[in-house]
Amino acid sequence: MKKGMIISVETKVNAKLEQVWNVWTKPEHIVNWNFASPEWHCPKAENSLKVGETFTYEMAAKDGSFSFPFSGKYTKIELYRRIEYVLDDNRKVTIQFEEKDKQILVTESFEAEGTNADEMQRAGWQAILENFKIYTEMR
Repeated sequence: MKKGMIISVETKVNAKLEQVWNVWTKPEHIVNWNFASPEWHCPKAENSLKVGETFTYEMAAKDGSFSFPFSGKYTKIELYRRIEYVLDDNRKVTIQFEEKDKQILVTESFEAEGTNADEMQRAGWQAILENFKIYTEMR
């Protein structure tokens, strides 16, 4: 649990780059994949994809017992290639989109938060990324 340590997760998506980008960035799609387990969901997503603008995703237990905002501010956007943002707790996140072997490699790197075990954080972010892959490939 080293605060600030960089953790990376990745997946390969069988879809066109523009589709991958749109599913990643549009609120009407984000609510369908942005959760780590079947007990959770993302009932609301707001996203203004511009440098200096913000996003807020509501992360909630389906049973209503707990929810929290996941939010931050964009610091760099390269259309179809890279998104960088800073979370409200000042941790930095980078997402890269690369065409490789007729697939899109999505790599997400984030600073560990220092409270939960690094492996738990990695597993949670990887699970969300796998939900993204499944949802995107079904479109």
